[in-house]
Amino acid sequence: MQLKTTDIEKINAYSRKKLSEDEVYIFTVSLCNNDIDRDYEKFSVASLKALAPMFIGKTGIFDHSMKSADQKARIFDTYIVKEEGKKTADGEDFYVLKARAYMLKSKENKALIDEIEAGIKKEVSVSCSMGKSVCSVCKKDKRKQSCPHKSGKMYDGELAFSVLEEPFDAYEFSFVAVPAQREAGVTKSFKKEKEPDMQEIIKTIKACDGEVTLSKSQSEQITALIDKLTEEAELGERYKKELSKEVAKLLAIKLPDVDSELFNSIVSVMTVKELIGFKDGLKKGMKPEGLTPQLAQAEKEIKTNDYSQFRI
Repeated sequence: MQLKTTDIEKINAYSRKKLSEDEVYIFTVSLCNNDIDRDYEKFSVASLKALAPMFIGKTGIFDHSMKSADQKARIFDTYIVKEEGKKTADGEDFYVLKARAYMLKSKENKALIDEIEAGIKKEVSVSCSMGKSVCSVCKKDKRKQSCPHKSGKMYDGELAFSVLEEPFDAYEFSFVAVPAQREAGVTKSFKKEKEPDMQEIIKTIKACDGEVTLSKSQSEQITALIDKLTEEAELGERYKKELSKEVAKLLAIKLPDVDSELFNSIVSVMTVKELIGFKDGLKKGMKPEGLTPQLAQAEKEIKTNDYSQFRI
């Protein structure tokens, strides 16, 4: 393939030494498009346009491997193509984000170049981060709000899927056997947003009479809430037991002639609010802990003693 001068200039912007046309192999790859993929997600056209410059300079690897030894190519240019007469699954005009990449014409790369030329190495998957995942039915951002619509299911004749919007970074593209996108492929990650409102999640769950789809963040938040409530329940149960013992003790002091086992039975069925009410009522007018010190009785006896036993 005859390279344009502008192509080799773009390529040399990424090389440490000046490369010639004979040293590089260039190929075109479809990175991603705006059709609904196997995960029932799709990029908006605006997202494709925003991703285009982000992929320039990114590396080409195999199966999203993080090993530098698996780096084989690099993107030096991107562009968007509208395929005339072709529609997406949801009826939009079909757009593709394409890239031009290069690799060295070396002995190590010869087999890969032959496979690309033969159409064997064709499918790719891209790795990028998106800021929003919008439900196609209710238009809520699943990263911030609870959504009752499960992707891939029909609601009143409308397919539910997620629209990926507001990309903020692109990482790499990989040769893969089965990409998520039928025409290309994509693995998606999302920019961490503020935690969704728990009240909103609970409200959505209560309002839904069917299945509810929760994001990973929402699921983690609910799990954390359950753990917190479990811990608080254990502490509350412990507090209630101690409170019950205290109220039973106060009742025994107030009514010393009544069997103490009866008090234990009574407090066992009381609520915490009732126990607190009894505790406050029983403590009124009582000494601390409801007990009278031994010395207090002695003092009373001394004050009332007329010392008649010492009179002659």
